[in-house]
Amino acid sequence: MDTEALRSFVRASELGQLRHAADELGVTQQAVSKRIASLERELGVRLFARTSRGVELTLDGQAFLPHARSVVTGADRAVAAVRPGSRALRIDVLGLRSAQAVVLHDYWRSHPELDLDVVTLKVDDPRAAVAAVEAGEIDASFRSVTDPATLPRDVQMIPAFDSPLELLVGPGHPLASARALTPTQLRRHRIWVPGIVPRSEWADFYDQLVTEFDLRIDAAGPNFGNEVLLDTLADSADVATLIAARDRYLWPVHYDLRRIPIVNPTLAYPISLLLRSSNPHPGLRGIIDHLGTLAALPQGAWRPSWASTGPPG
Repeated sequence: MDTEALRSFVRASELGQLRHAADELGVTQQAVSKRIASLERELGVRLFARTSRGVELTLDGQAFLPHARSVVTGADRAVAAVRPGSRALRIDVLGLRSAQAVVLHDYWRSHPELDLDVVTLKVDDPRAAVAAVEAGEIDASFRSVTDPATLPRDVQMIPAFDSPLELLVGPGHPLASARALTPTQLRRHRIWVPGIVPRSEWADFYDQLVTEFDLRIDAAGPNFGNEVLLDTLADSADVATLIAARDRYLWPVHYDLRRIPIVNPTLAYPISLLLRSSNPHPGLRGIIDHLGTLAALPQGAWRPSWASTGPPG
């Protein structure tokens, strides 16, 4: 089986676009498409469904991905074994517009010499990210395990940074004109967060948020992506959602969406970093130091009970 075809499949699945995978691999989009088509013929299944926005894994593709990633990782390890220090630092983020990706990009702009590979594992259970770190498939992951006692011996979780929440609403929402809001003012308003996955860290986060502040979190319906969510907010007079202050969202100007800080107390989502306890990638030290320079939360901010405390170390 062609290793480069597997590599093309893995990168296309992580990036969602053949063109982006081709750019990263230094080949043409046609070459990536041919490699994947050849792989599909060899396996006798379709790995991707083509959409207007790129490609999405089929069920067979989802089943094949972890095995393909393991083969590619093994090949990369074999090369690294004879070329020490040549491998890029590979870090998993929840999304390329997430607060974690924004913070990483800010660091990389000041340190462009760092060979950095930012990936997004298509997993919701943080235990899968832990397994990828433990196996050496990635060097670190911006994920949180709400019960740190379950971590394997060679994986540690350190606090990365806290991400204050904001309310995102359309211009017709009753709270749209507010400059800041308290959690009490959010009560009785529908906060739509579709696709909350059981056993995920954010499921635990929202459970505690609802219990603490009596908020109305609506997780009904599948998650069709940010575009559908933003479309809904722009047209709605009663739907809002919660986003992180550093998250990067883009929408048409005529949507006129409003990002409103939440205060008294600030509601913060704690972001952690998973990495190997022994022999971590040397490029991680600079990133961890950078995380320690980020602005602290205001006094009295609310964080869930499982949040780690203290600066990155």
